[in-house]
Amino acid sequence: MVEIKRACVHRLITGWEEPSLYVVKAMFILDCDGQRLVAKYYDETFPSPKEQRCFEKSIFNKTHRADGEIAFLEGMTIVYKSSIDLFFYVVGSSQENELMLVSVLTCLFESLSHMLRVILECDSQQVIQKLNFRTASEPAYGFVLFDYITGTTEQSNSVSRRCQT
Repeated sequence: MVEIKRACVHRLITGWEEPSLYVVKAMFILDCDGQRLVAKYYDETFPSPKEQRCFEKSIFNKTHRADGEIAFLEGMTIVYKSSIDLFFYVVGSSQENELMLVSVLTCLFESLSHMLRVILECDSQQVIQKLNFRTASEPAYGFVLFDYITGTTEQSNSVSRRCQT
């Protein structure tokens, strides 16, 4: 208990926070109109969805026309990248290392680009075959995905019957 009190007093006096591995406060992807497609917040800086959307909209309004990769807004470091009609954002605190945030952004962007490229380069039959294989290997929820995408229930029902036996 004494250690905790010392750490709190040290933080109050010096203004320094203890180092942590939590470098990312939020990541989100917006469309060309600034509407949220995907968002994940890792701390309580913006606790309600309304505050999150307001924050996203203000960032989008300040960055969607700029060609930069980094911005300092509302006391936070924001790195961003645009691709055709999508905007990718990674948010960290004002003391955060920009290179670490750019590294996270690059990883997110390249991972999604690779996944989408693989899906778009395959013909529809290959995608269905891959999903069909996935239903056999993950019976708990895979067949529901297969039903949704293909619109058929007979193949997924046979897979679910095989998995139940």
